[in-house]
Amino acid sequence: MHDDSSDDALRRRLYHAMQRIRCVEEEIARVYPRDEVKSPIHLSIGQEAVSVGVCDLLRPHDVVFGTYRGHAAYLAKGGSLPAMLAELYGRRAGCGGGRAGSMHLGDVGAGVMGSSAVVGTTLPQAVGYALALRMRRERRVVVAFFGEGATEEGVWFESVAFAAQRALPILFVCENNRFAICADVMARMRGAGPCGRAEALGVPARRVEEQDVLAVRAAAAAQLEAVRRGAGPRLLECLTWRWREHVGPADDTHLGYRSAEEAKAWQEADPLARLGDALPTAVRAEIDRQVTREIREAVRFAEDSPFPGPEELLDHVVRG
Repeated sequence: MHDDSSDDALRRRLYHAMQRIRCVEEEIARVYPRDEVKSPIHLSIGQEAVSVGVCDLLRPHDVVFGTYRGHAAYLAKGGSLPAMLAELYGRRAGCGGGRAGSMHLGDVGAGVMGSSAVVGTTLPQAVGYALALRMRRERRVVVAFFGEGATEEGVWFESVAFAAQRALPILFVCENNRFAICADVMARMRGAGPCGRAEALGVPARRVEEQDVLAVRAAAAAQLEAVRRGAGPRLLECLTWRWREHVGPADDTHLGYRSAEEAKAWQEADPLARLGDALPTAVRAEIDRQVTREIREAVRFAEDSPFPGPEELLDHVVRG
Protein backbone atom coordinates (compact mmCIF):
# COMPACT_ATOMS: atom_id res chain seq x y z
CA MET A 1 0.00 0.00 0.00
CA HIS A 2 1.28 3.45 -0.89
CA ASP A 3 1.44 6.56 1.23
CA ASP A 4 -0.60 9.13 -0.67
CA SER A 5 1.27 12.35 -0.03
CA SER A 6 -0.85 14.18 -2.59
CA ASP A 7 -3.61 13.72 -5.11
CA ASP A 8 -1.09 14.44 -7.87
CA ALA A 9 1.21 11.65 -6.69
CA LEU A 10 -1.74 9.24 -6.55
CA ARG A 11 -2.88 10.10 -10.08
CA ARG A 12 0.65 9.76 -11.44
CA ARG A 13 1.07 6.37 -9.80
CA LEU A 14 -2.27 5.06 -11.02
CA TYR A 15 -1.68 6.35 -14.54
CA HIS A 16 1.75 4.73 -14.65
CA ALA A 17 0.33 1.38 -13.52
CA MET A 18 -2.55 1.47 -16.00
CA GLN A 19 -0.46 2.71 -18.92
CA ARG A 20 2.10 -0.01 -18.24
CA ILE A 21 -0.56 -2.72 -18.43
CA ARG A 22 -2.19 -1.20 -21.52
CA CYS A 23 1.08 -0.88 -23.44
CA VAL A 24 2.27 -4.36 -22.48
CA GLU A 25 -0.94 -5.89 -23.77
CA GLU A 26 -0.87 -3.80 -26.95
CA GLU A 27 2.65 -5.13 -27.55
CA ILE A 28 1.45 -8.69 -26.94
CA ALA A 29 -1.38 -8.12 -29.42
CA ARG A 30 1.11 -6.74 -31.96
CA VAL A 31 3.48 -9.71 -31.86
CA TYR A 32 0.83 -12.42 -31.41
CA PRO A 33 0.18 -13.00 -35.15
CA ARG A 34 3.91 -13.73 -35.61
CA ASP A 35 3.61 -16.82 -33.36
CA GLU A 36 6.08 -15.36 -30.86
CA VAL A 37 3.61 -15.92 -28.02
CA LYS A 38 3.25 -19.64 -27.34
CA SER A 39 -0.12 -19.71 -25.60
CA PRO A 40 -3.66 -18.33 -26.01
CA ILE A 41 -4.07 -14.78 -24.71
CA HIS A 42 -7.00 -13.14 -22.92
CA LEU A 43 -6.31 -9.40 -22.90
CA SER A 44 -7.37 -6.95 -20.20
CA ILE A 45 -7.29 -3.88 -22.46
CA GLY A 46 -10.08 -1.62 -21.20
CA GLN A 47 -10.30 -3.33 -17.80
CA GLU A 48 -7.08 -2.01 -16.23
CA ALA A 49 -8.83 0.28 -13.74
CA VAL A 50 -10.17 -2.66 -11.73
CA SER A 51 -6.88 -4.38 -10.94
CA VAL A 52 -4.96 -1.13 -10.49
CA GLY A 53 -7.60 0.47 -8.28
CA VAL A 54 -7.65 -2.56 -5.96
CA CYS A 55 -3.97 -3.52 -5.95
CA ASP A 56 -2.79 0.01 -5.25
CA LEU A 57 -4.22 -0.46 -1.75
CA LEU A 58 -2.56 -3.80 -1.04
CA ARG A 59 0.47 -4.32 1.18
CA PRO A 60 3.50 -6.35 0.04
CA HIS A 61 2.50 -9.43 2.05
CA ASP A 62 -1.13 -9.43 0.89
CA VAL A 63 -1.88 -11.90 -1.89
CA VAL A 64 -4.02 -12.07 -5.00
CA PHE A 65 -5.50 -14.92 -6.99
CA GLY A 66 -6.37 -14.20 -10.62
CA THR A 67 -8.12 -15.53 -13.68
CA TYR A 68 -7.00 -16.53 -17.16
CA ARG A 69 -7.50 -12.84 -18.05
CA GLY A 70 -4.86 -12.10 -15.48
CA HIS A 71 -2.11 -9.93 -16.97
CA ALA A 72 -3.49 -6.80 -15.29
CA ALA A 73 -3.76 -8.26 -11.79
CA TYR A 74 -0.32 -9.89 -12.10
CA LEU A 75 1.36 -6.62 -13.05
CA ALA A 76 -0.69 -4.41 -10.71
CA LYS A 77 0.34 -6.52 -7.71
CA GLY A 78 4.02 -6.34 -8.67
CA GLY A 79 4.65 -9.47 -10.70
CA SER A 80 7.85 -9.42 -12.77
CA LEU A 81 7.25 -8.05 -16.26
CA PRO A 82 10.31 -9.71 -17.86
CA ALA A 83 9.32 -13.06 -16.33
CA MET A 84 5.75 -12.63 -17.56
CA LEU A 85 6.77 -11.92 -21.14
CA ALA A 86 9.31 -14.73 -21.10
CA GLU A 87 6.52 -17.03 -19.96
CA LEU A 88 4.29 -15.94 -22.82
CA TYR A 89 7.19 -16.56 -25.20
CA GLY A 90 7.57 -20.07 -23.76
CA ARG A 91 11.09 -19.41 -22.47
CA ARG A 92 12.92 -20.98 -19.54
CA ALA A 93 13.21 -17.61 -17.75
CA GLY A 94 9.42 -17.27 -17.60
CA CYS A 95 7.59 -17.17 -14.29
CA GLY A 96 6.44 -20.74 -14.97
CA GLY A 97 9.61 -21.89 -16.67
CA GLY A 98 7.95 -21.58 -20.07
CA ARG A 99 5.41 -24.26 -19.17
CA ALA A 100 2.46 -22.28 -17.87
CA GLY A 101 1.67 -19.68 -20.52
CA SER A 102 -0.53 -16.61 -20.31
CA MET A 103 -3.39 -18.23 -18.38
CA HIS A 104 -1.33 -19.55 -15.45
CA LEU A 105 0.79 -16.61 -14.28
CA GLY A 106 2.21 -16.46 -10.80
CA ASP A 107 4.89 -14.63 -8.82
CA VAL A 108 4.76 -15.85 -5.24
CA GLY A 109 7.42 -13.39 -4.10
CA ALA A 110 5.18 -10.52 -5.21
CA GLY A 111 2.05 -12.07 -3.70
CA VAL A 112 0.62 -13.26 -7.03
CA MET A 113 -0.47 -16.77 -6.11
CA GLY A 114 -1.52 -17.87 -9.56
CA SER A 115 -4.34 -17.99 -12.06
CA SER A 116 -6.15 -20.74 -13.90
CA ALA A 117 -7.64 -21.41 -17.30
CA VAL A 118 -10.76 -22.96 -15.73
CA VAL A 119 -13.47 -20.54 -14.63
CA GLY A 120 -13.79 -20.17 -10.87
CA THR A 121 -11.10 -22.65 -9.88
CA THR A 122 -8.90 -20.19 -8.00
CA LEU A 123 -11.77 -19.20 -5.70
CA PRO A 124 -11.49 -22.17 -3.30
CA GLN A 125 -7.71 -21.76 -3.32
CA ALA A 126 -8.08 -18.10 -2.33
CA VAL A 127 -10.54 -19.02 0.42
CA GLY A 128 -8.21 -21.76 1.65
CA TYR A 129 -5.36 -19.27 1.84
CA ALA A 130 -7.57 -16.87 3.78
CA LEU A 131 -8.48 -19.68 6.17
CA ALA A 132 -4.77 -20.37 6.72
CA LEU A 133 -4.19 -16.69 7.50
CA ARG A 134 -7.02 -16.77 10.04
CA MET A 135 -5.71 -19.93 11.70
CA ARG A 136 -2.17 -18.51 11.88
CA ARG A 137 -3.46 -15.13 13.12
CA GLU A 138 -1.58 -13.34 10.35
CA ARG A 139 -2.63 -9.78 9.62
CA ARG A 140 -2.84 -10.15 5.85
CA VAL A 141 -5.66 -10.19 3.33
CA VAL A 142 -6.48 -12.16 0.19
CA VAL A 143 -8.01 -10.70 -2.96
CA ALA A 144 -9.71 -13.04 -5.43
CA PHE A 145 -10.36 -11.64 -8.91
CA PHE A 146 -12.96 -13.31 -11.15
CA GLY A 147 -15.41 -12.51 -13.92
CA GLU A 148 -19.17 -12.36 -13.58
CA GLY A 149 -19.39 -15.74 -15.32
CA ALA A 150 -17.69 -17.37 -12.33
CA THR A 151 -20.69 -16.46 -10.15
CA GLU A 152 -22.66 -19.08 -12.09
CA GLU A 153 -20.30 -21.85 -11.00
CA GLY A 154 -21.13 -23.99 -7.99
CA VAL A 155 -17.65 -23.47 -6.56
CA TRP A 156 -18.33 -19.72 -6.32
CA PHE A 157 -21.35 -20.25 -4.08
CA GLU A 158 -19.47 -22.79 -1.95
CA SER A 159 -16.42 -20.54 -1.58
CA VAL A 160 -18.33 -17.38 -0.74
CA ALA A 161 -20.61 -19.18 1.72
CA PHE A 162 -17.64 -20.80 3.49
CA ALA A 163 -15.76 -17.49 3.68
CA ALA A 164 -18.82 -15.84 5.21
CA GLN A 165 -19.36 -18.63 7.72
CA ARG A 166 -15.73 -18.41 8.91
CA ALA A 167 -15.47 -14.59 8.62
CA LEU A 168 -12.33 -14.94 6.52
CA PRO A 169 -10.04 -12.04 5.49
CA ILE A 170 -10.82 -12.04 1.78
CA LEU A 171 -12.08 -9.49 -0.73
CA PHE A 172 -13.89 -10.97 -3.73
CA VAL A 173 -13.53 -8.72 -6.79
CA CYS A 174 -15.90 -9.33 -9.71
CA GLU A 175 -14.71 -7.82 -13.00
CA ASN A 176 -18.08 -7.65 -14.70
CA ASN A 177 -17.38 -7.09 -18.40
CA ARG A 178 -20.90 -8.38 -19.14
CA PHE A 179 -20.00 -11.19 -21.53
CA ALA A 180 -18.97 -14.75 -20.75
CA ILE A 181 -17.32 -15.35 -24.12
CA CYS A 182 -20.32 -14.10 -26.12
CA ALA A 183 -23.24 -14.73 -23.75
CA ASP A 184 -24.70 -11.50 -22.36
CA VAL A 185 -25.07 -11.49 -18.58
CA MET A 186 -28.33 -9.57 -18.94
CA ALA A 187 -29.83 -12.56 -20.76
CA ARG A 188 -28.35 -15.11 -18.35
CA MET A 189 -28.62 -13.67 -14.87
CA ARG A 190 -31.83 -12.72 -13.14
CA GLY A 191 -32.16 -10.73 -9.94
CA ALA A 192 -29.53 -8.47 -8.42
CA GLY A 193 -26.52 -10.09 -10.08
CA PRO A 194 -23.22 -10.80 -8.29
CA CYS A 195 -23.87 -8.33 -5.46
CA GLY A 196 -27.27 -9.78 -4.69
CA ARG A 197 -25.94 -13.32 -4.81
CA ALA A 198 -23.10 -12.44 -2.41
CA GLU A 199 -25.41 -10.68 0.04
CA ALA A 200 -27.77 -13.66 0.02
CA LEU A 201 -24.80 -15.71 1.26
CA GLY A 202 -24.00 -13.22 4.02
CA VAL A 203 -21.26 -11.20 2.30
CA PRO A 204 -21.78 -7.41 2.11
CA ALA A 205 -21.28 -6.21 -1.45
CA ARG A 206 -20.74 -2.96 -3.31
CA ARG A 207 -21.06 -2.18 -7.01
CA VAL A 208 -18.95 0.40 -8.88
CA GLU A 209 -20.66 1.48 -12.07
CA GLU A 210 -18.23 4.25 -12.97
CA GLN A 211 -15.48 3.30 -15.40
CA ASP A 212 -13.03 5.19 -13.19
CA VAL A 213 -9.93 4.00 -11.33
CA LEU A 214 -10.37 6.50 -8.50
CA ALA A 215 -13.94 5.32 -7.91
CA VAL A 216 -12.76 1.70 -7.89
CA ARG A 217 -9.97 2.55 -5.46
CA ALA A 218 -12.29 4.43 -3.10
CA ALA A 219 -14.80 1.57 -3.04
CA ALA A 220 -12.05 -1.01 -2.57
CA ALA A 221 -10.57 1.01 0.29
CA ALA A 222 -13.83 0.81 2.22
CA GLN A 223 -14.22 -2.91 1.58
CA LEU A 224 -10.62 -3.70 2.48
CA GLU A 225 -10.82 -1.69 5.67
CA ALA A 226 -13.68 -3.89 6.83
CA VAL A 227 -11.79 -7.05 5.87
CA ARG A 228 -8.63 -5.90 7.69
CA ARG A 229 -10.47 -5.12 10.92
CA GLY A 230 -11.84 -8.67 11.02
CA ALA A 231 -15.39 -8.00 9.82
CA GLY A 232 -15.28 -10.92 7.40
CA PRO A 233 -15.32 -11.12 3.61
CA ARG A 234 -16.58 -8.44 1.27
CA LEU A 235 -17.41 -8.36 -2.44
CA LEU A 236 -16.67 -5.58 -4.90
CA GLU A 237 -18.34 -5.68 -8.32
CA CYS A 238 -16.85 -3.40 -10.97
CA LEU A 239 -18.55 -2.80 -14.30
CA THR A 240 -16.02 -2.72 -17.11
CA TRP A 241 -15.54 -3.60 -20.77
CA ARG A 242 -12.94 -5.63 -22.63
CA TRP A 243 -11.95 -3.96 -25.86
CA ARG A 244 -10.67 -7.06 -27.65
CA GLU A 245 -12.16 -10.46 -28.39
CA HIS A 246 -12.63 -13.05 -25.64
CA VAL A 247 -9.42 -14.82 -26.60
CA GLY A 248 -6.95 -13.28 -29.01
CA PRO A 249 -5.81 -9.81 -30.09
CA ALA A 250 -8.56 -8.77 -32.52
CA ASP A 251 -11.80 -6.80 -32.35
CA ASP A 252 -14.93 -8.97 -32.31
CA THR A 253 -17.86 -6.63 -32.86
CA HIS A 254 -18.39 -8.21 -36.28
CA LEU A 255 -19.61 -11.36 -34.52
CA GLY A 256 -22.83 -9.58 -33.60
CA TYR A 257 -23.14 -10.37 -29.92
CA ARG A 258 -22.17 -6.79 -29.02
CA SER A 259 -22.34 -3.70 -31.17
CA ALA A 260 -19.63 -1.40 -32.46
CA GLU A 261 -21.66 1.55 -31.16
CA GLU A 262 -21.66 0.18 -27.64
CA ALA A 263 -17.95 -0.57 -27.81
CA LYS A 264 -17.27 2.97 -29.02
CA ALA A 265 -19.17 4.45 -26.07
CA TRP A 266 -17.08 2.46 -23.58
CA GLN A 267 -13.85 3.33 -25.36
CA GLU A 268 -14.71 7.02 -25.36
CA ALA A 269 -15.05 6.74 -21.58
CA ASP A 270 -11.60 5.13 -21.32
CA PRO A 271 -10.46 5.65 -17.70
CA LEU A 272 -6.80 5.58 -18.73
CA ALA A 273 -7.20 8.42 -21.22
CA ARG A 274 -9.23 10.50 -18.77
CA LEU A 275 -6.66 10.02 -16.02
CA GLY A 276 -3.84 10.89 -18.41
CA ASP A 277 -5.64 14.04 -19.53
CA ALA A 278 -5.70 15.20 -15.89
CA LEU A 279 -1.89 15.11 -15.68
CA PRO A 280 0.49 17.84 -16.84
CA THR A 281 1.58 17.14 -20.42
CA ALA A 282 5.26 16.85 -19.51
CA VAL A 283 4.54 14.44 -16.65
CA ARG A 284 2.39 12.22 -18.82
CA ALA A 285 5.00 12.19 -21.58
CA GLU A 286 7.76 11.18 -19.17
CA ILE A 287 5.66 8.33 -17.74
CA ASP A 288 4.94 7.14 -21.28
CA ARG A 289 8.66 7.17 -22.09
CA GLN A 290 9.48 5.19 -18.94
CA VAL A 291 6.85 2.60 -19.79
CA THR A 292 8.06 2.29 -23.38
CA ARG A 293 11.66 1.74 -22.25
CA GLU A 294 10.67 -0.87 -19.68
CA ILE A 295 8.57 -2.83 -22.15
CA ARG A 296 11.27 -2.70 -24.81
CA GLU A 297 13.81 -4.13 -22.34
CA ALA A 298 11.38 -6.82 -21.16
CA VAL A 299 10.63 -7.91 -24.72
CA ARG A 300 14.35 -8.09 -25.46
CA PHE A 301 14.83 -10.20 -22.32
CA ALA A 302 12.08 -12.59 -23.43
CA GLU A 303 13.37 -12.88 -26.98
CA ASP A 304 16.96 -13.49 -25.82
CA SER A 305 16.00 -16.13 -23.24
CA PRO A 306 16.46 -19.80 -24.27
CA PHE A 307 13.65 -22.28 -24.63
CA PRO A 308 13.52 -25.15 -22.13
CA GLY A 309 15.64 -28.07 -23.30
CA PRO A 310 14.34 -31.58 -24.06
CA GLU A 311 16.06 -32.83 -20.90
CA GLU A 312 13.52 -30.75 -18.92
CA LEU A 313 10.48 -32.36 -20.49
CA LEU A 314 9.60 -34.53 -17.49
CA ASP A 315 10.61 -32.07 -14.78
CA HIS A 316 7.77 -31.23 -12.37
CA VAL A 317 5.67 -34.09 -13.76
CA VAL A 318 4.09 -36.39 -11.20
CA ARG A 319 4.56 -39.97 -12.29
CA GLY A 320 3.00 -43.00 -10.68
